[in-house]
Amino acid sequence: MDLRLKTYIVEDNVTIRENLVGTLEELTCISTIGFAETEAEATQWLSENGDEWELAIIDLFLKQGSGLGVLQACMSRRPGQKVVVLSNYATPDIRKRCAQFGVDAVFDKSNEIDGLIDFCISQTATQRQTASRN
Repeated sequence: MDLRLKTYIVEDNVTIRENLVGTLEELTCISTIGFAETEAEATQWLSENGDEWELAIIDLFLKQGSGLGVLQACMSRRPGQKVVVLSNYATPDIRKRCAQFGVDAVFDKSNEIDGLIDFCISQTATQRQTASRN
């Protein structure tokens, strides 16, 4: 059984996305199962594949649309599914807005990558504990 977190990335900057995927797959137990660069693409994939993902990492500023729209679409996710925001604009106002959408965590791209790594490690540990009980 593969216990890596099935993770969907919503990030329109190719360089950032590739570096993020490489870092998280090397330092944590995630498996990237797809990505989107626009709000429409992300909301469609996440809703059509609701049973496929366990973690969504979402940037707020996208090529088209907004990550806030993606967050709103994720509000009806299953209890075990986690949604985090990774943005250059993790201001107190943005964090409050994200909390209103039920986001599990908000990380600033410039100085909180370690927090995201820790979050992914923690979620993997939780998933393994749940799997070992079943």
